[in-house]
Amino acid sequence: MRKNLGIKTYLYPQPTLVIATYNEDDIPNAMVAAWGSVSDTNQVAIYVAHSHKTMQNILERKAFTVSMANEKNIKAIDYLGVTSGNKVADKFTKSGLTAIRSENVDAPLIADLPLALECKLVSYDEKTELLLGEIVNVTADDSVLDENGKLSVEKLAPVCYDSAGHGYYVMERRIGNAFSDGKTL
Repeated sequence: MRKNLGIKTYLYPQPTLVIATYNEDDIPNAMVAAWGSVSDTNQVAIYVAHSHKTMQNILERKAFTVSMANEKNIKAIDYLGVTSGNKVADKFTKSGLTAIRSENVDAPLIADLPLALECKLVSYDEKTELLLGEIVNVTADDSVLDENGKLSVEKLAPVCYDSAGHGYYVMERRIGNAFSDGKTL
């Protein structure tokens, strides 16, 4: 038997994204977003309220980075999500994470998070709060690459957000082969 749950945002996995920017005084800033995904071969789409300090920074600097949360830094990442950059001037430092300057966009990379998309602002719609960014580069720490230099999801072990139970979960186990397993039927 199935139960109607009403209108909910239960689509899994929801990535736990960390969006990093620079404030007007060059201090790194970051926030957490769960409503985001790739929207084209070179674009990300993330819903971000205009009231976020990070969104104001993106509109000013025309750039941002997007990292995937990891288990090792979940307390720091959750802090970035529950603390407003409009109220705490340097919440990034308090998080204990380390910012390094991107070579490709005017936004910080988070050294503690092993994968980052470096993005330039494409557009932002204040009505729908949809942010589109052009991916100009992806950086990955060697620790999340396989022996062929390709990204390993198992090594990355990205953290996903559960909107039903307000929990964080690690995605790290392969269960099949895309574009292959179905051919056996």
